[in-house]
Amino acid sequence: MRSLLVLVSYHNHNTEKIALVFSRVLDAPIRTPTQVSPLEVGDYDIIGFGSGIYGGRHHESLLRLADELPALQGKKAFIFSTCGVPVAAFEGRSTRGRFDDYVEKNHSALRSILRSKGYTVVDEFSCGGHNTNSFLKLLGGINKGRPNAEDLSLAEEFAIRLRRAVVSPELMVMGI
Repeated sequence: MRSLLVLVSYHNHNTEKIALVFSRVLDAPIRTPTQVSPLEVGDYDIIGFGSGIYGGRHHESLLRLADELPALQGKKAFIFSTCGVPVAAFEGRSTRGRFDDYVEKNHSALRSILRSKGYTVVDEFSCGGHNTNSFLKLLGGINKGRPNAEDLSLAEEFAIRLRRAVVSPELMVMGI
């Protein structure tokens, strides 16, 4: 299985930590949007697109690359991100759904672009990231230590399921 990760991660390198786990499990190179030719994505079985969330969406350079991609009906893709909202407010059974809704909204612009090009978004991943933007820097930031060991373990489980689903798509239907 040939995999590629397209990543923007520069502030605290939160999303890069997740991408490194994906890279190891999927045996995938990591490139920035400027290092990827839109035409080369056809060479891969699955492409992961990820960045931190900025103003409720992925980084502009990632969205710009997605806009430039050729239409490839059924090309498999996945979306990932880290976000700087106070994740602790979403933890627990009763609030997990609200975090999922938040992620759904944050990923919507990228998901919409990819789907409009014929890509099949097979899954999505997000977790908290250390945020020291703006006035938060004065307070030491929020989500310190994120992504943490649990986040990285969840990323590994996600990548393993993803690899199995791409190699054996019937497993995705069965929820394995």
